[in-house]
Amino acid sequence: MSAAASTSTSAPAANSGQIITQPPPPSTLRESRIATHSHIKGLGLADDGTAMDFSQGFVGQKLAREALGLHLSLLKMGRHSGRPLLLVGPPGTGKTALALALSQELGSKVPFCAMVGSEVYSGEVKKTEVLGSCFRRAIGLRIKETKEVYEGEVTELTPSEAENPLSGYGKTISHVIVGLKTVKGTKQLRLDPSVYEAIQKERVVVGDVIYIEANTGAVKRVGRSDAYASEYDLEAEEYVPLPKGDVHKRKELVQDVTLHDLDMANARPQGGQDIMSVMGQLVKGGRTEVTDKLRKEINKVVDRYIEQGVAELVPGVLFIDEVHMLDMECFTYLNRALESPMSPYVVLASNRGICTIRGTEYDGPVGSSSTGIRAPHGLPVDLLDRCMIVKTALYSREEIRSVVEMRCKVESIAIAPEALDKLSTEGENSSLRYALQLLTPANILSKGKGRSQVEVDDIAELEDLFLDAKRSTGVLKGLEDLENKY
Repeated sequence: MSAAASTSTSAPAANSGQIITQPPPPSTLRESRIATHSHIKGLGLADDGTAMDFSQGFVGQKLAREALGLHLSLLKMGRHSGRPLLLVGPPGTGKTALALALSQELGSKVPFCAMVGSEVYSGEVKKTEVLGSCFRRAIGLRIKETKEVYEGEVTELTPSEAENPLSGYGKTISHVIVGLKTVKGTKQLRLDPSVYEAIQKERVVVGDVIYIEANTGAVKRVGRSDAYASEYDLEAEEYVPLPKGDVHKRKELVQDVTLHDLDMANARPQGGQDIMSVMGQLVKGGRTEVTDKLRKEINKVVDRYIEQGVAELVPGVLFIDEVHMLDMECFTYLNRALESPMSPYVVLASNRGICTIRGTEYDGPVGSSSTGIRAPHGLPVDLLDRCMIVKTALYSREEIRSVVEMRCKVESIAIAPEALDKLSTEGENSSLRYALQLLTPANILSKGKGRSQVEVDDIAELEDLFLDAKRSTGVLKGLEDLENKY
């Protein structure tokens, strides 16, 4: 076995000037908390593409869901690149929920990047750079590699110590003996000390199933062997079966990365281990601007991988909410990016009618008070002409009741039928968001009064404590009239 002296393949590639094509370490973020759209699991469509009344957390918006279902079919067929989808409708009609449902339908293997139009305004990087990085986040690359690996359950893990030639007082690891077992047999390996460091980073112990890459020495812990599944009554480990075949084998590995991951891996300079390099990395800003030259080099490598059949391009979905917040420079960049051969599927959302396009407020003669170019949804006509537009409508009282009832189940809130009717009425008179925002405070009030469920009195008390947008506007209007009177 030829184990490399380094367990990471990205550092040597960066030092030799090559393009890094290794994925970043997996994220450990947890997504168990209840959020605004926790109940959305999909578009809720039948097999024939029609929208069901209540399915996968979606209620109402049948025409919009059926339109997105057809859009989803085009995405899976790969015939919708460069033609953005625009979701338009009043606030609180489920535009963001539709985009999240689309991402749920596409699955975890398809990249989905969500952003808000105001995110492009940064003091560190250019607006077009922020948009460009989001475009690259929404384009995936599935790399298929056949590697020689040693795979099996760890039966022995014995480091061998030797005298440190640089110091007469300490000892160093000379090599490590690792025993691996499969269904077909066992094998004992004598490995380099750098591989032992990788084993320690993965926190491998006897009984774990691992594989070691023969050419790089990279170690991956797959899980705990299912032979130890009955060792504890309660265990948080993931148990995997004993690998089949020989310990030494050729294995096809599939790695999913995005083009943005490759950009970041090649844009960040590899600093040294001395104290000045570490301090320099700490002082330096967190955001790195990627040059067009580097992106072109990465695109060349990606194109070569695709031609060789090593990699496969996976166009994802870029969702830009509040797209009317972009300015004319961003819209010009969007037009060019949508025509690129490496373009994701773009979904836009706006809740504006006819309004001024940002960045055109001063497009008039010097000294004039120009109001700018007014356009539907705050988008230029040339970009609007490219879009397939889907409209969302306001919810009816029955649909609001179904949504509130579903959120009560998600948040484990017991509510009386009369209180549910009152919340539905409030949602119809003001907005669905206002009705949903009253749920958790009403639950706290009812528990404080010693009740097991939310009653009508709790909702009425909250209406006095918290105003909705319409009542707040009425109060301000009354104060303004009072000031004008005097």
